[in-house]
Amino acid sequence: MNAEASRCLLCKKPKCSEACPVHTDVPSAMKLYREGNLTDAAKMLFENNPLSAITSQVCDWQIFCKGHCVLNARKMPVRWYEIEQEISMSYLPEAHIEIDVPDNGKKVAVIGAGPCGIAASMWLRKKGVSVTLYDSFDRVGGVLRYGIPDFRLDKKYVDAYERILNEIGVVFVGNTTLGKEITIESLRKEFDAILVAAGAWVAKEMRIPGEDLPGVLHALEFLKEPSAYELGKNVIVIGGGNVAMDACRTAIRRGCDTTVVYRKTFENMPANHLEVEEAQAEGVKFRVFEVPVEVRKDGDRIYAILRNCENYETEDGKINTRVIEGTDHELDFDTMIVAVSEKADKSILDGYDHDENPDIFKAGDYFYGPRTVVEAVQSAKLAVADMISYLQV
Repeated sequence: MNAEASRCLLCKKPKCSEACPVHTDVPSAMKLYREGNLTDAAKMLFENNPLSAITSQVCDWQIFCKGHCVLNARKMPVRWYEIEQEISMSYLPEAHIEIDVPDNGKKVAVIGAGPCGIAASMWLRKKGVSVTLYDSFDRVGGVLRYGIPDFRLDKKYVDAYERILNEIGVVFVGNTTLGKEITIESLRKEFDAILVAAGAWVAKEMRIPGEDLPGVLHALEFLKEPSAYELGKNVIVIGGGNVAMDACRTAIRRGCDTTVVYRKTFENMPANHLEVEEAQAEGVKFRVFEVPVEVRKDGDRIYAILRNCENYETEDGKINTRVIEGTDHELDFDTMIVAVSEKADKSILDGYDHDENPDIFKAGDYFYGPRTVVEAVQSAKLAVADMISYLQV
């Protein structure tokens, strides 16, 4: 990657850094890399973004660093993310987090051991705060372990962060859900502050007849343990986001004839466009401007009623999408995987407004809704800053 690094202009006002949610100092890291000082480069990256070894693999570079490189004018943007991968992934096996100050006696409960919870726990420990990290799953990782497929993220990298958390004294409590095994009030008896970073694990429904029939399942459940499901030959995936891409690419690796159905155009797909291109290259078929309006079962046959869609311009000039009546047609399948969107279970904090409960903080997908891993890390950074101010440490 030396040749690639040499192309970087080391901009004084780097647009790539400005576009990065965690504002990675790309020129400084690139300079250290060019000098062969990978260890210092890695330490700098980890100081700013402790999940650098993961975000460099799963980030949407096209809309962040790569998409804002000044060399896009020549259609030759620097592939910084590949250099970051080399720096961070080689450093991770030996990475250690230095605790800046002695323990100060403050105790925090972090709910959710996904990227936001992991990053927040690390930053809190660096400030001498004792951290107990809770999660409904039995291991650390959240969406990194139970949502992103292995072909996109080798779980050995998640294991490494599990090791680091243990080394710096974060206490992990798995198989524990807020609102069930623990409550806000029970946590308050033990902790000075609570950070809820429980992610967005509630699948949104299509709200159409028949979606509860056998053979229809939600992508989040499927991705937690794909091998647990017998998919059959023909799989259709409903949706155009990153979760839909993970689901369709997982299904095609199972040998399924896989089709994505999306109600808008390719350009409107919220998924990382590189993921869409890779899905197409792997053999996933796409049907755009179509939406399911019903699922039916007739004996052994199960099929979707699809309806065509079209774009139209509103009076204020916006482009919306609508269904076209009278265009219904059928599509058979063995398994339908629904990936239309996800949301957080906000009910676990009913009655706990932050203004009246300043010891309770929210971050990550739980706060903002489904976003990228790097945005979850940035959310953790902001939340920890507020918590440190509240704890006065």
